[in-house]
Amino acid sequence: MKRWKLAPGILLCAAAMLLGSSCGESDAGKNTVRIGVSIPAADHGWTGGIVWWAEQAKKEWEAKDPNVRVLISTAKDAAEQVDKIENLLVQNVDALVVLPHEPGPLTGICSSAAKQGKYLVVVDRGLTKDVQNVTVAGDNAGFGKAAADAIVKHLNGKGGILVMEGIPCPVNSDRVNAFRAEIAKHPGMKILESQSAYWDTEKGLKLMENYLQKYPKIDAVWVGDDDVLVGALKAWQEANRKDIKLIVGGGGGKQIVKRILDGDPVVPLTVTYPPRMIAVGVDHAVAGARRQPLTTEKRVVIPSEIVDKSNAAKYYFPDSAY
Repeated sequence: MKRWKLAPGILLCAAAMLLGSSCGESDAGKNTVRIGVSIPAADHGWTGGIVWWAEQAKKEWEAKDPNVRVLISTAKDAAEQVDKIENLLVQNVDALVVLPHEPGPLTGICSSAAKQGKYLVVVDRGLTKDVQNVTVAGDNAGFGKAAADAIVKHLNGKGGILVMEGIPCPVNSDRVNAFRAEIAKHPGMKILESQSAYWDTEKGLKLMENYLQKYPKIDAVWVGDDDVLVGALKAWQEANRKDIKLIVGGGGGKQIVKRILDGDPVVPLTVTYPPRMIAVGVDHAVAGARRQPLTTEKRVVIPSEIVDKSNAAKYYFPDSAY
């Protein structure tokens, strides 16, 4: 009877197969986790910041860990985002980080990803069904309250305020309701009017022009968004009004943080709603893909903070898109 003698390499390969590995596969290859990141395209400042922070997370993770691959996909609208998530799933990602354009259209594809066993992290805006493993979000109520507290303190509890709201949606409602509730605690403070600027610089310019024509005396303006603040400031500067003591934005845009660093008397502060939350989402996705989640909680909230001259340098990222 003829005996076949196996080469040592073949014996090692067979042993590896019994242990669940494949012959010739590197340690890096068999342990690699692939993280898909689906986000809106940079259609304004804050989403530009989201794209920038996603890219920073990719660079940092891939530099420090050869077993992590981060695939970033941007989309101009909800329909394109659904298509691009389908493409990420075809690429067999282990985890998915999604900042939805709109909750409704994205819920179906996210549900599908969850059913496929993908660790799902939703950032900022929720879905219509809680199919995600964890949500990473800003503190919208805290955002509105922090802005109101800062304005009350700056005006010593007395003055008339104008409000520029964002797009009508739960995020905007949470912010504005918290702002109003805090202002209502101070009898000397009055909200003169509140209208939407839709988180848009040009609409902020036009609404501020209307406010300036309508109200001969304004003490402060809460814009609630640093993109809108750029437009509001332009209208204010062109009007050459001296009565306004304070204009407060929000988000932490680099143009506004630079003004704070430079000591702008009308823009001495802003409130953070940090786009770096997408990078926090990537951290959770990596850990979740490795079955080592960073939290047992379903929701991780990034608190809003006041940025003023004392700490503005910490929030100034000159290379950022936002």
